[in-house]
Amino acid sequence: MNAADRKKKEKEVVKTSKYDKLVQKAGRVTAKGDFISLHKVGGKLYIELPVVYLGRDMLLASTLTSASDNLLCEVGYKPEDPLHVKFTRTDSSIYLRRVNTKATYNEREEGMKIALERSLTDPVLKRFKIETYNNDSTAVVFDVTDFFARHNDMLPSLPKSYGGFISIKSSPNSEGEALREIKAFEDNATIKTDLAYKVTMTVFGIFTIRADEPMSIQVTRTLLLLPEEKMRPRIADTRIGIFLTDKQHFSTEQDEVGIYSMIHRWRLEPKDAEAYARGELVEPVKPIVFYVDDAFPELWKQPIKEGTERWNKAFEKIGFKNAVRALDFPKDDPNFDPDNLKYSCIRYIPSTTANAMGPSWIDPTTGEIVNASVLVYNNVIQLINQWRFIQTAQIDPSVRDKKMPDEIVKESIAYVVAHEVGHCLGFMHNMAASAAYPVDSLRSVTFTQKYGTTPSIMDYARYNYVAQPGDKGVKLTPPDLGIYDEFLIRWAYQLIPKARTAREEVPVLESWLDEKAGDPCYRYGRQQLLERYDPSAIEEDLGDDPMKAGDYGIRNLKYILSHMDEWIADDPDGSHKQQLLEQLMEQYYRYITNVMYNVGGIYLTDVKEGTPGDRYRSVPKEVQKASLQWALKQFRDCDWLYNKPLSKKLTLRISEADVVRSVLAQSLLSSYQRVILSAHVSDDPYTLKAYFDDLYNGIWENTIRGKALTNGDKLLQTNAIVMINDVVGNSMKKKGKFFLTSLDELKNYGLDESGMVRKFYKTLKSMEREHGDSFVAEQLRLHGIGYGYNWQDEVDVEAIDNSKQYLFTMANKVKTLLESKIPTSTGETREHYRMLLFSLNRALEGK
Repeated sequence: MNAADRKKKEKEVVKTSKYDKLVQKAGRVTAKGDFISLHKVGGKLYIELPVVYLGRDMLLASTLTSASDNLLCEVGYKPEDPLHVKFTRTDSSIYLRRVNTKATYNEREEGMKIALERSLTDPVLKRFKIETYNNDSTAVVFDVTDFFARHNDMLPSLPKSYGGFISIKSSPNSEGEALREIKAFEDNATIKTDLAYKVTMTVFGIFTIRADEPMSIQVTRTLLLLPEEKMRPRIADTRIGIFLTDKQHFSTEQDEVGIYSMIHRWRLEPKDAEAYARGELVEPVKPIVFYVDDAFPELWKQPIKEGTERWNKAFEKIGFKNAVRALDFPKDDPNFDPDNLKYSCIRYIPSTTANAMGPSWIDPTTGEIVNASVLVYNNVIQLINQWRFIQTAQIDPSVRDKKMPDEIVKESIAYVVAHEVGHCLGFMHNMAASAAYPVDSLRSVTFTQKYGTTPSIMDYARYNYVAQPGDKGVKLTPPDLGIYDEFLIRWAYQLIPKARTAREEVPVLESWLDEKAGDPCYRYGRQQLLERYDPSAIEEDLGDDPMKAGDYGIRNLKYILSHMDEWIADDPDGSHKQQLLEQLMEQYYRYITNVMYNVGGIYLTDVKEGTPGDRYRSVPKEVQKASLQWALKQFRDCDWLYNKPLSKKLTLRISEADVVRSVLAQSLLSSYQRVILSAHVSDDPYTLKAYFDDLYNGIWENTIRGKALTNGDKLLQTNAIVMINDVVGNSMKKKGKFFLTSLDELKNYGLDESGMVRKFYKTLKSMEREHGDSFVAEQLRLHGIGYGYNWQDEVDVEAIDNSKQYLFTMANKVKTLLESKIPTSTGETREHYRMLLFSLNRALEGK
C-alpha cells in the first residue's frame, strides 16, 4: 500500500471512529454545554464529560416537574436533598462518588490530612463503563440511561413519607418511563424523564389511604457544577436561629474530636470592594434572584415581589444594595427552566393545603445556599382569611366578610412570602420573639406602628388579637421586618474583612451576640415541635403574659362570635361560618394552652458564660399557680362558645363548649407531668404537693362549697377520676412520654406543615385514644421529624417521678369528699357522685 492509500485509509478510520458513530446516528439529539454535553440516542442517554471536570464537586438533584396527583406531589419540590457528588476515573470505568464532607482538619498538621484522606474516603454510588472518548480525548463518554433517565432509588422522585406519619411505598412501572428533554449550559445540565408508579399510602403502617394506585410524574434531574473557589464558611452559634450543618474537626490542639456547625447562607460579595469598605452601598457580584411563577393569580404577583424584596432593607444596613431580586418567569429565554437547580423560584401549588414553605439546598462543604424555593399553596388564602377574621374582626370592619378585600390579601401574601424567603435566606423560626413585647404595648398606637406585633417575622406571630374594639390606629400586623430579622442579616451576611479564616471570624461574631445578651428582642427560642417545655417559645402567641393576652383575646372572641351571623351574610349553606367557628374554637384552645404551658414551664435560653441570662429557669411558682387557676376557671366558664342560634344554622353538631372541654381536659389534668421537672430544677419550686392541692381545690370547688355543678365541672371531675384510675389503679401500666406534643397541639399550632394532621385528624385521634396521648408525636419522632433543625431534645424524668404518691393522696381526699356529699345531694348530681365514687373505689382497690 503506497503512502497516498495509507493516508486515505487513516482518514476513513477517523471519520468512522466510535465517537463519530455515536454522535452521527440518525435521530440523535445533543445538548452541548460548556460544562458537559448530553447525547440522546435511540432511547439511551450518554454524558460527555470533559476530563478537566473529573474530581470536581457537583450537586445532583431531582425536582418534580408535573404529576397526576397533587396530594403528595409538590411541583417544584425536591423529595430529597441533592447528592453532593463527583466523577472519578479508574482504568475503563467512571465512578460516581458521594463527596465525604463530614470532617475538617487542622491544615497546619500534614499528618492529620493524610489520616483523614485514608479514613474518610468518598464512597462509590455507581460505576459506568466508558463507551468512548471524543476524538481529541479531552472528554469521556459513558451511558447513564439507567441512572439518570429511569427510576433510581438514589434520586427519588416521590417522597418516602409525607408529614412524617404517612408512609409511601412506590413501585416503579416501566411502562410509563420515557426519556424526554435534555439541556446543557455553562455549569449545569438537565434531563427530563417521565416515570410511572403504583403508590400505596398508609398512616404509620396501620391505616391504608391508597393501595397500588397508578401515578404518573415527570422529573427534572439537574447536575450542577459547584464553584472551584469555595465560599468561606461561617461558624454557627446556638444563640441565633440560622440553619446549620454539623461538622467534625480533627486537630491535636484538642484532646477530643471537635464538633462545630456552619450556617447556611448565600454567597454575597461586593462588586466594588473599596467602595464597600468606605461604607457606600454596593451591589453584590451575584444577587439572590427569585423567579416568580407566571401561574400565580394576578392579584398575588406584586405582593409576592414586595415580600421577597422586603429583605433588601436589612441588607442595605450592611452595605448591600439590591441584594434580593424578584423577577417574573422569563418569557423569551429558552434556557430558563424553573425545575433546574440553577434557578431559585417562587412556585404556585394548586392544592388544598393551607400553607407555604421555603426550603433551600446548599454546598455541604461550606454551607453556601445554591438553590431555594418558596412553595405557596393555593389554600394559604383560606388560612389568611380565617386568621384575619378570627384575630382582628373586633377592630377591623374591612375583614367582616366572606371574602377579604384585595388590600388585605396583598398585605397578607407579602407577609407570608417574606417569612418563607427568610427561610430561604437561611433563617430558622424564632418562636420566642413575640414574647419580648409587653402585652399592653400591643394596644399602643405609637408602639405597634413602629414595631408591629413581634421583633421577628420568623416567629408564628400572626395578627394583633390583643387589640380591643376601641383601639383605633393600632397596627394589626407583624412588621415588614423586625429588629431581630435585621440582626439575622447582619450576623449571617456582614463581611468581616480583617478575618482571614472562618475561625478568625468567631470572636467578632460572638461579640455581636454578647452585646445583645439579656435583651429579649434578640433572644432566640428554638421551635419545640415534639417536646414542649418553654412557654415563651410557642407558636401563635403574642406578648409576655399569656394570661393577660388570653383575657384580651377571649373578650374579642366573644364579641366576634356574637356578631358572626350578621357579619357573614352571603353564606347560604353556612359552610364558611362553620369554618370560622372551628377556627374560633382553635383560637380559644390556643389561648388556654398558652397559659397551661406556664404550669411546669421552664424558660430555655442558650447563653454564653459571662453574659446575662440563665440556660434554663423555671416559671415562677406564683405564675404557675395563677395559670392553673386561670385555666380551670376558663374550663368551667366557656359555655359562651355555644351560640345556639348560630349553631342551628349549621350542620348537626354538639356544643362547641363541650368539644373544646373534651380536647382540653386531658392536657389540663396531665400538666402535673411538667411540674416534676420544673420543680426539680427550681430554687423556689412550685411543688407537686402544692400543684395537686391547687388542682384538687379547682376541680372540686363547687362540690366543696355545695354549689350546683356546671357541665365543665362534671366533665373535669369525670376525667380526673379516669386519670387517677389510669395511674393509681394500674401500677404496672406504662406511662406516656411526659412532654410529647399531643395531636391537638400538632393541629392547632400548625406544627404539621404538610397539612396531613388536619386532613386525617379523625383517624389519628382514634389511634391516639387506642395507643395513648403521645402516640402520634412518638411516631413522628421515630420517623425523624425535625432532624437537623436544632429542636429541643427530650429530658427523661422517670428517675425523679414521685407523682403517684400525690395522686394517691388526692384520690383519698376525693373519696372522702364524695362520701360526705352523696347523702345530701339529689338528682343528677347525686348519680354523678355515685358513679365517680364507684370508679374511684375500683381504682383504689386495684380492681
